[in-house]
Amino acid sequence: RNRCQSLDLSGNTRNCFLTGNPDSYRHLIDKGLRCLLDVPHPSGQEAYRNANHSLGRFFSQSSQPLGEKIPSLLISSVGQPPCHFAAWNIQINRSFHTSPSCQAAPVPLFWIIVKPAQKLFAIILGRSIRNWWKSLPPNKRELFKESARENKWKILLGVSSLGVVFIMFYFTHLEETPITGRARLLVFGKEHFRELSQMEYDMWMEQFKSQMLPETDARYQVVERVVGHLSESNKDIPQVSALKWVIHVVDEPGVNAFVLPNGQVFVFTGLLDAVSDIHQLSFILGHEIAHAVLEHAAEKASLVHFLDFLSLIFLTMIWAICPRDSLAVVGQWIQSKLQEFMFDRPYSRTLEAEADKVGLQFAAKACVDVRASSVFWQQMELAEAIQGQPKLPEWLSTHPSHENRAEHLDRLIPEALKIRESCNCPSLSGPDPRLIFRLNMQHLLESSKGRGPPNSTKQDPSKPKVDFPHT
Repeated sequence: RNRCQSLDLSGNTRNCFLTGNPDSYRHLIDKGLRCLLDVPHPSGQEAYRNANHSLGRFFSQSSQPLGEKIPSLLISSVGQPPCHFAAWNIQINRSFHTSPSCQAAPVPLFWIIVKPAQKLFAIILGRSIRNWWKSLPPNKRELFKESARENKWKILLGVSSLGVVFIMFYFTHLEETPITGRARLLVFGKEHFRELSQMEYDMWMEQFKSQMLPETDARYQVVERVVGHLSESNKDIPQVSALKWVIHVVDEPGVNAFVLPNGQVFVFTGLLDAVSDIHQLSFILGHEIAHAVLEHAAEKASLVHFLDFLSLIFLTMIWAICPRDSLAVVGQWIQSKLQEFMFDRPYSRTLEAEADKVGLQFAAKACVDVRASSVFWQQMELAEAIQGQPKLPEWLSTHPSHENRAEHLDRLIPEALKIRESCNCPSLSGPDPRLIFRLNMQHLLESSKGRGPPNSTKQDPSKPKVDFPHT
């Protein structure tokens, strides 16, 4: 069992840096290499007016409501009447984009530059083959077909040899994922991505230079101390202790959080507005740290480029076989969508589920109330339902659905509680936040039955205000 650490969260000053990447490069890298977690956020900023008060008792009683420890993240004070749920009037997006930059690492940069040229070459080659075949007289076409039939075994041997080369390349580039031990393809080295992230850092600095929160800001200090506690509690893991975790918080309503491969943590204040308590924030940041520790950026880029290289063969065949360019364009679009929905997005969902699992373990070792992780995604699902957003099938998304994510975490929580107990964490006193959430939902449903039609009140139905207690 992993060795557990504790941390006095009085808080030391840490250097803060900005991380990020340009939109143009994000498109080049094919949906990117950084894991972005998008969640709803509330409209108010009252949550952070007293952030420094009582922060020294952080995690001393991890099952208590946040109001007894860090008023900075309060939704409502404990003991007061039911409060307003904090995530209604928000546009919820699911996206996944971690894109390294184009500097200092020639191998990934070479792949990025060559990728469009490869597709163009495949299109030109396929179209040239089609035009050459059309220009052949009928008798020469028959001779060519006859020659192909006579040499079919040689052709089959050549194709098989090419397949063997791809298979050998795949298996010779398999590595073991840290912590989970899962086998994965890794073409690019993690050091390349750590070097490339420096340019992302510079670009985000330029983009948000007027929105950076100072280290004295209460919201910055909350993020700093949560990340510091998570990293200190998991420093027995080599991949965690090897990175220097640096924090930057931007005053931006977008609900974003990600960690670059070199350990630079980037958080928007919109995410801080979205969480209900410190336990949910700790789980989310643990999830993002897990993406960096598990090297998901390099792994996703490796798979995308390997599949793209294989798709060049099919792309050439499409442009060679289709009788017209218009049909070839349609065929190319179908091929790209099949790759996206059969490989890219399912793989992204797999990485998200793995980051949830490892992030929950990180949070457990930091004495977080891991039960709050499941509640967070249930709240997100409820927020979408109240906003009337269409519920898309999971296979259309790069992230698991909120419902499946909550169920997956519920299955992982018992083991996480054992890890937490083995770390000599304070006992979880008080009710299970999941039970409180279910009771709140029952109360919400019962209350809704007694209400009149939406038009009978002055409240805007698109912006419901629902009262229920803080977890």
